[in-house]
Amino acid sequence: MIFTLMIGLALALLFGIIAQKLSLSPLVGYLFAGIAAAALGTGGMDGETVHGFSDLGIVLLLFGVGLQFHFKDLLAVRQVAVPGSIINMVLRTLLAGAIFYALTGCSWECAAMFGACLSVSSTVVLTRVLEDNRILQTPVGHTALGWLVVEDIATIVLLVLLPALVRGGSLWEAMFWMSVKLLALIFCVAYLGKYVIKKVLTYLSGSASGELFTLAVLVFAIGIAGLSAHVFGASMEFGAFLSGMVLGQSRFAARAASEALPMRDAFAVLFFVSVGMGFNLQGLLDHWQLALAILGFTMLLKPLIAYLSIRLLRKPFRLGVLVSASFSQIGEFSFILASLAASKYDLLPDYACNVITGVAIISITLNAMLYRLVPPMVDKLEGRGVGVAIDPSAAPAPPTDDRYRIIVVGYGPCGELLTRILRAHDMDVLVLEMNINTVTRLAKEGIPALHGDARVRSILRMAGCEQAKAIIISTSAAPAEAIASAARGLNPEIRVVAQTQYIRNARLMEQGGAAAVFSGEEEVALSMNDHLLRGFGATEEQVMQEHREAKKLLRAVPCK
Repeated sequence: MIFTLMIGLALALLFGIIAQKLSLSPLVGYLFAGIAAAALGTGGMDGETVHGFSDLGIVLLLFGVGLQFHFKDLLAVRQVAVPGSIINMVLRTLLAGAIFYALTGCSWECAAMFGACLSVSSTVVLTRVLEDNRILQTPVGHTALGWLVVEDIATIVLLVLLPALVRGGSLWEAMFWMSVKLLALIFCVAYLGKYVIKKVLTYLSGSASGELFTLAVLVFAIGIAGLSAHVFGASMEFGAFLSGMVLGQSRFAARAASEALPMRDAFAVLFFVSVGMGFNLQGLLDHWQLALAILGFTMLLKPLIAYLSIRLLRKPFRLGVLVSASFSQIGEFSFILASLAASKYDLLPDYACNVITGVAIISITLNAMLYRLVPPMVDKLEGRGVGVAIDPSAAPAPPTDDRYRIIVVGYGPCGELLTRILRAHDMDVLVLEMNINTVTRLAKEGIPALHGDARVRSILRMAGCEQAKAIIISTSAAPAEAIASAARGLNPEIRVVAQTQYIRNARLMEQGGAAAVFSGEEEVALSMNDHLLRGFGATEEQVMQEHREAKKLLRAVPCK
């Protein structure tokens, strides 16, 4: 087992570095590491052990996704995610099944099962691709993840119903018991989260031993995943996602994510290695026509169907392109469905599973390579007026529901850096600036800007303050209290983030309701303290703990 783990991680590291040197996602390297491991026949490397490690990686990865994706996020995108995913799964199943039937002449049951395997996309792959492109925490990322949550639930339903469908049992009875089990699982996880997990983590958070907290997080993540599979008949992935969502609602979400992150990444790597190891090139070449047709379906028709669905739901061009492009791959649930259909229920021939694996490897590789070209392409198309309504007036475009509107007041050095960072994360940034020359320059650079005083409500209204998620007062010279008051008057839910030079001003602004105020005096002192602690050999956990304590100490010092 140790040898298998060593070889798998070593090959993943080597090919991951090569992929990064070629400006590709490391994920591509992990897949080819598995192919290399199988081709080299590394003696003593146990494929079953690699698959076991990869299952653990999927559980931890989806636990991390659950930590970051709250139920309110799914509700926020339900108008796209629920109808879009259901319509797409049906159309994909029919289309992929028709292709398989036309090329193989198999039974319609076999074709339908093959289509169902290709109707879902990979949560693991999509999460990595969106993270690599810094889109995961945007409306596009939330929509894509919400879409896949619905797909995962539908896949779980199919897995539960398969025995009844194959053995001729009562479909309605199977659906009834499936609903009862899933509801029982949800209530059980919610109960554990409220009365067990919260109390245990509260107790351990005060313990001097940090590894106990980490151990508890892993026990809850893996334990609930096992409970989901062995008691309630659902998938381990769904249980892990639920446990992450429950823990994500608590005040321990950030720490739990940081504690589980190293192990999650290590084992998630082995998932992709195991996929590569299961690939049979000769089997793919023997059925190259089917493989080519399914690759075209995965890379072209799947995203096209998703894009048309989103546009029919009257959602913006950018949202449609960025979400649909992320679906041009297949992944873990496709492998699970195909494996069960072939080995347990005899619904698919073995070569179909190999074609699915080969197409998955190619599509994951191409998706990781090509997706990074999509956001710049959308920006260029929108710059030429494609997919956007051209407004002849000088007023900036109103906020849309495909990106969060962030208002940055002031375009000095701090405002410029913030604008670059936020735009790199696909935020809809609008700059409010009193210098007309700066506004003119920004307009030429394609950065939305508005000339005016941020204290004036009409100016804030033109900037889209009523729909904005946050307003950042990036300069300490701006009248922050007046700006915050005007912004809150238009949008009580807006998040106000401000910069000030002095600690005493920061305290006054926080008392006035600002969400976060950063003082130059305080931040310099804290940064110096963090630097010294790292120089003395403190761990990052110790540095963060001391950072919090030092902040409390600074706030306790009387203002002068």
